Amino acid sequence: MTTQLNRRTFLGATASLTLAFPLVGSAPPAEAQAASAPLNIWVTIGTDNTVTIVSPAAEMGQGSFTSLPLILSEDLDADWSRVRIVQPASWDSVYGNPLYRMALLTSSSFSVRGYYLPLRIAGAQARRVLLDAVAARWQVPVAELSTEPNTVVHRNTDRRISYGAVAMFAVLPATLPAITEKDLKSSSQFRLIGKDVPRVEVPLKVRGAAKYAMDANVPGMLYAAVLQSPYPGGSPVTIDDRSARAARGIVDVVTLPDGVGVLGTSVEATRFAKNLLRVTWSDAPAGAYDSDAALDEFAAVARNPAVAGVAYEKQGDAGAALASAASVMRAEYRTHHIYHGQMEPLTATVSLSPDGSSAEVWAGTQAPSDLRTTIAALLKTKPDRITLHQQFVGGAYGRRGSHEVVIQATRLAAAAKKPVKLIWSREDDLRFGRFRPATAHHIEAGFDAGGKIVAWRHRVVSESVLNFMTDGQTGTKATDRIVMKGTQIPSYGIPNKLAEHVIQIRGARLSSYRGVGNGYNTFAVEGFLDEIARAKGQDPLALRRALAAGNPRAIELFRTVAAMADWERKRPGRALGFAFSEKDDTLNAGIAEISLDRPSGKITVHNVWMAIDAGIAVQPRNIAAQLEGGICFAVGHVLRERVDIKKGHVQQSNFYDYQVTRMADVPHIEIKVLSTNNPPMGVGEDGVPIVAASVGNAFFALTGVRLRELPFSPEQVLRALA
Repeated sequence: MTTQLNRRTFLGATASLTLAFPLVGSAPPAEAQAASAPLNIWVTIGTDNTVTIVSPAAEMGQGSFTSLPLILSEDLDADWSRVRIVQPASWDSVYGNPLYRMALLTSSSFSVRGYYLPLRIAGAQARRVLLDAVAARWQVPVAELSTEPNTVVHRNTDRRISYGAVAMFAVLPATLPAITEKDLKSSSQFRLIGKDVPRVEVPLKVRGAAKYAMDANVPGMLYAAVLQSPYPGGSPVTIDDRSARAARGIVDVVTLPDGVGVLGTSVEATRFAKNLLRVTWSDAPAGAYDSDAALDEFAAVARNPAVAGVAYEKQGDAGAALASAASVMRAEYRTHHIYHGQMEPLTATVSLSPDGSSAEVWAGTQAPSDLRTTIAALLKTKPDRITLHQQFVGGAYGRRGSHEVVIQATRLAAAAKKPVKLIWSREDDLRFGRFRPATAHHIEAGFDAGGKIVAWRHRVVSESVLNFMTDGQTGTKATDRIVMKGTQIPSYGIPNKLAEHVIQIRGARLSSYRGVGNGYNTFAVEGFLDEIARAKGQDPLALRRALAAGNPRAIELFRTVAAMADWERKRPGRALGFAFSEKDDTLNAGIAEISLDRPSGKITVHNVWMAIDAGIAVQPRNIAAQLEGGICFAVGHVLRERVDIKKGHVQQSNFYDYQVTRMADVPHIEIKVLSTNNPPMGVGEDGVPIVAASVGNAFFALTGVRLRELPFSPEQVLRALA
C-alpha cells in the first residue's frame, strides 16, 4: 500500500510546514487542483513545535476526535502533548473514509477501521520528510537518524533538533517518499496506540466549552419552529395561522412541503406560536400505519415460506438440509420500534448568500458529504458552494445521518432572506423521529441423527431502512445490510445457512440505529440457540463452544467472559444468561445476571460482564467506555422502550412516556478488552446487541419461560409468566 502526491507547498510565510497526504484511492477535487493552497492538509508542523492534525470523523461521544490523530501521531513520532486537532474542510475526496468510497461519513463503527492504515502511512511519510530534510542539512546518511517525540536524533554525534526547528528550513520534495505497510512501526514500538491516551475533547465538555449545533449564533438570525406532518408523505392542506401571526415576536409563517414553519425573534415565541397553528394534512399511505397490526402481519409472513425473501447470507442448501434433517426446531421472536433518544434534538442554523446560490450550515452531522450534496440539490447549486461548520455532535446513534432539520432550515432561510436557526423540541424529535424498524423473526434449525445442527434458516420480516432512506428507490428486492447484519453467524460452523429479508412496506419513518440489525438479530439468534441448548440438556455456553470450535478468537472470548462472571456458580434468586455477537469482524461475548420481582413483573439487571476482540485496541479504555455506554443505552431498550404508532401518529412524546435508561436501571458493568494481532475493527455499536439476548436467556434460566418479544416490560413479563 503506497501513497504519493506530486504537488506540495511549503508555507514559509506562515511559519509552518504543511504536509498533504491523500488517502489511498483518493483524488483531489477539480476545484482544488487549480487552487494555490495545499490539497489535503493532514499534518501541519509549526515552528513553535506544535503538530496540527485533521481528524476527519464526526465526534459524537465515541472518541474518534482523539483516536484518529493518535494513529497518525504514532508513526509520525509526534509528541502528543504538542498535538492540536482540527475538523476537516469539506473536501470529500481527500478527507473521506476509504470504506465509504471517500465520502465523509461517520457510521457503522468504520472510522478507525477505515482510516487506520492510511493515517499510519501518512504519519510515517511525514516523519520521513523530516528525516530527509535533517539529513541534507547535517550532511549525514538518513539511515543514521532516528526520532523521539517531536525530535530528530543523530546518535553518532549526539545532535538533536525539534520538528519545529526543522519546519523553519525544510522544503518539501516534488514527490514525497513512498511508504509501504512494511515501513511502519511494529506493535512492540508503539508509544501511543494501545496506551489509554485521554480523550482530548472531554475537558471541553466538562467545562461547557464544547460547541454543539445548539450553540451556533449568527448575527441577524431568526429562530424557527416547525409544525410537522404527523406521518411521512403528508403535507399541509388548510392552514389557519391568524393566531400564530398575531403572537408577540413572530415575524412570519411559512408553508413547507412537510409542515408549517414559524419564524420569530426567540425560541419561546416560535414554540408558543407553533401551538396556535390549526392545520389539516393530506392523506398519505403512512397515515394508516398501525405498528401493532403491522407486527402481527409480519409474524404471519415470517412463518409462511411461500412468501419469498431476499437472500442476505447463503451457504450450502438450507432448504434441502432442513427437509432431510432427522429433527427440526422452530422459534419466533419480535421487536418493536425504538427511538434514538439522543441528548441534543435535531438542530441546524443556515445562512444563504443574497442570490441563494451558496450556503453556510452550522450543524453536527454524521454525514457531511450527504448534507452538502442534499442542500446543494435543494438550492440548485454545486456542493462546493455549501460550507459546513461541523460541530460536536450531541448524541447520534445513527439519527444524524439524515438531514430533515437542515433542509427545513434552508427553506426557511430562503423565505426569510436572513439566517435561520431551527431547533426541534424533544416532542418534535420523538414524534417525527426515524426509528429502528419493527421486526418479526422465524428461525428453523435442522439436526442430524446425532443432534448436531446441520441446517439454519432465519427469516427477518420488516420494512427496509434502505428503501425509506432512498425514497423508495431500492424497493423490496434489494439487499438491506442495515436490517440484516447479525444474521450471518460466521463463527458458528453450521454447513447449511440461509438468512433472508422479507421486505414489507408500510410507511414508518426509519433510520440506521446503533448496532443496526445486530440489535434485534442477535436477540433472535442467541435466544434460539439458548432454546436449542436447553431442549437438548446442554449447557448454553458449551453449545456455543462446539459451534465455534473453528474460531479460536471466539473460544477465547467465551473462556474470558465465563471466568469473569464465574459462569457455573449458582446464585439464589438470580440467574445468568450468555450471548455472542459478531459485527464486521468484531467479536463480543457477554453475560447478564438478573433477578425478577414476580408480583410486578419487573426485571432487574444486576451485572453485565463483557469481553471484546476488535483486533488491535487503539484506545483500550475508550473501547471499554464505548461498551459501557452501549450497555447502558440498551438496558432501556430491553426493559421498557418502544414506540407505538396508531394511524400514522407516534403515541409517545417525551421521556415521561418514552422511558430511556434511568440511573437506577444501570447494572454493575465489567469489560475486558482483548487486543489481538488483527486489524482494528469497530467498537461503538457492539455493547448494544448482547444485552437483550443475555437478559432474555437469563430470564429463561431463572423462570423456565422464554421471552420472545422486546421490550421485556413488566406487562410483557406478566403475560409470558401467565
